[in-house]
Amino acid sequence: MITQPVTSTPGGGAPVALRYALIAVQGYGIAEATVARMLDPEGNGRARILAPGEYIPYGSQPVLMAQTTVWGAARVEEMLRSWGSLPKPWLVLISDAPARPVEDARYRFRALGGRLAGTATVPYLPVLRAVEKAEEALEHKDVLTAAGKLRRTMEGKRP
Repeated sequence: MITQPVTSTPGGGAPVALRYALIAVQGYGIAEATVARMLDPEGNGRARILAPGEYIPYGSQPVLMAQTTVWGAARVEEMLRSWGSLPKPWLVLISDAPARPVEDARYRFRALGGRLAGTATVPYLPVLRAVEKAEEALEHKDVLTAAGKLRRTMEGKRP
């Protein structure tokens, strides 16, 4: 089941300050909250996780977030089947373990590549198991390193 409808904001209008409209295809948790803060380190509204049923704001880059599991790959595939004429989304893969994704997940994500603006990966971050808020996670060196790499990847390749 799709957790977020994918429709653009009706009518025209000026682009909003929101740069990344994040869609958590498997639901919302600490990993998704941390990715949002990684893309918006100052907390000024540059990246935001959309609420269920919320439109993708005009001018923002849609970003799908999923874990590197077969379940995550299936949810991304399902979401992309109904994507329509919206701009191609980025895919941020959040590693769920300190190992490579299983072969079936890797194959599925690779097969979806043509439907995406790009793919970025967030490594397994053990600290996410021990923090209550994304802001706490950003106090750790490995999270800051991953955040910098994520921003460079996504900002270096805009559609």
